[in-house]
Amino acid sequence: MGKKRTSFRAWFYLRMGYSIYWAFFFMGINTLTVTYYLAIERAPFLKAIFPSFIHYAIFLIVVGVPILIFSGYSHYKKFPGFKSEAEINIESNPYQYKLPPGFWFHVIMPYFRLQSDILIKILNNEKLTTEEKTKLEDLQKKMDLLCKGGYVGDPERLKSLKSHEG
Repeated sequence: MGKKRTSFRAWFYLRMGYSIYWAFFFMGINTLTVTYYLAIERAPFLKAIFPSFIHYAIFLIVVGVPILIFSGYSHYKKFPGFKSEAEINIESNPYQYKLPPGFWFHVIMPYFRLQSDILIKILNNEKLTTEEKTKLEDLQKKMDLLCKGGYVGDPERLKSLKSHEG
């Protein structure tokens, strides 16, 4: 793997690690700190309930985390919000309604099409033509290439990726 590609992979891992784990952790600490020192510490009735920051943090962890887990569960399993989001994503994704590029377009769907043609011929007691046998062998070669980690279709952006691997 080339240095340029390694640096982009490191950049990707940095962004994922920060945005998923570190930012989440710091957001929790920030929320606890801001709410305690700007709201609770200035409200005498709340200060009586939470005499110190540690009491407040423990309370929110013990009570708040289960509430947040239940809220997340409800979002996915009980409320229509997630279902609506999924429907919108499917409706707006053109590849839900058409053949995606790549191996589906170049190997899988042509294979299914040829396979259905062959099945019709078998049902009609017909023999395969030389052209159909050649197509089938070509698709098998493409499948073998995919199984070995190769590319099919060779779009321009994949050509540039191949040149960086060597």
